[in-house]
Amino acid sequence: MLYKVKAKIDKLKMKAFFKALTDGSIADQEPDGSYIINAMQSARKTDGNTLEWYQTCECATPLEHERETVYDKYLYDIETTRVDEVKDDIKGESFWDCLESSYFDDSYTF
Repeated sequence: MLYKVKAKIDKLKMKAFFKALTDGSIADQEPDGSYIINAMQSARKTDGNTLEWYQTCECATPLEHERETVYDKYLYDIETTRVDEVKDDIKGESFWDCLESSYFDDSYTF
């Protein structure tokens, strides 16, 4: 099933999140590590602390495993809405670019 996801960023954990996304610990996670990486690479920061993205999940509870293993450690107020297709309706800054900037540039703030 396909979901449109909206979540709030825990700004104090973004450096740790980027490290986990790039050091292989999330990518190596079965069965959904690559899906999490791809989702975060396509996520958009739609305002000061909100992210939005589309993600496929087959869990009975949307993103259940992803939340238990990754998302709930770094994000909060996660909302999922079932949709039929990915649309080009999420506008904002690339979340990945923001993560990368904050990781390598101490003057960057979320």
